[in-house]
Amino acid sequence: MKKFAFIFPGQGSQSAGMGLDLYDNFEAAKNVYEVADKTLGKEISKICFNGPDEDLKLTINAQSAIVATSIAALEAFKTACPDIKPSMTLGHSLGEYCAMYCAGVMSLETTMKAIQKRSELMDDATKTTKGTMAAILGSTIDDINKSIEEASDLGLAQVANYNDPTQVVITGEIDAVNKACELIKEKGAKRVVPLAVSGGFHSQLMNSAKDGFIQFVETLELNNASIPVITNVDAKQTIKADDFKTKMPNQINSSVMWVQSIQEAINNGVDTFIEFGNGKVLAGLNRKISAEIKTYNVIDSQTLKATIEELMVGV
Repeated sequence: MKKFAFIFPGQGSQSAGMGLDLYDNFEAAKNVYEVADKTLGKEISKICFNGPDEDLKLTINAQSAIVATSIAALEAFKTACPDIKPSMTLGHSLGEYCAMYCAGVMSLETTMKAIQKRSELMDDATKTTKGTMAAILGSTIDDINKSIEEASDLGLAQVANYNDPTQVVITGEIDAVNKACELIKEKGAKRVVPLAVSGGFHSQLMNSAKDGFIQFVETLELNNASIPVITNVDAKQTIKADDFKTKMPNQINSSVMWVQSIQEAINNGVDTFIEFGNGKVLAGLNRKISAEIKTYNVIDSQTLKATIEELMVGV
């Protein structure tokens, strides 16, 4: 018998046209977009379906668009295949909000309100701080940490994402990140890829966003999780509503411990992951974390049908 975890991607997975097939073919998905539009007070559905990409990639649109699309995919799947249920759930950065929704921590309306406030605060933080990010491929954590320390006289730099055993993303102030990248290259990294982002996310440059979100989270109605959510900040299974209230703000300026989170799921018997949302980013990361697990994707009616057909064997 397979043991499932449901997973959800983060910012950067968006593309114009996402979710339209789900909207057209599944009433449950259509309802998600309708609730999202009403809650946000803007037609995020049309931005998902029509773009343009310039609007969709803006933080204040991208985060709510990705969350709405991932949840629409989840709800379509639940309608089509109610027998497959997760033992735990997790999401990459922004995707953690979908995981909390999946586990019943927040209603759809509360999830959309939370992600809209998060995106607004993060966008505001980028206007008062100048940050950037870069992906490091084929280096060691020791070399990355040493390079960050050596570049610290130029400003703040830190690890943003532990994505897979071969990929780490660093974040922080522009001069410090650029210097760290140079040093990491000198130490033998295979590739250093600057990311097209508007700020130094998952760093202390987001402290103002974290502080604003602490106050906002206190206004939200949160429930204990029905299944464990493996949280980014510590790669630990989380159930209690009060723990989510602490971890949600902390996630904004802390590292995303994806490798450690997937390993936690594997250590607890999960062998099959289903990624809900646009693209196959997490499936690619998971392949490098463990060759023993399988990750499926649900983003439209075709992938949903194919996933169900494969999964129902042995369930």
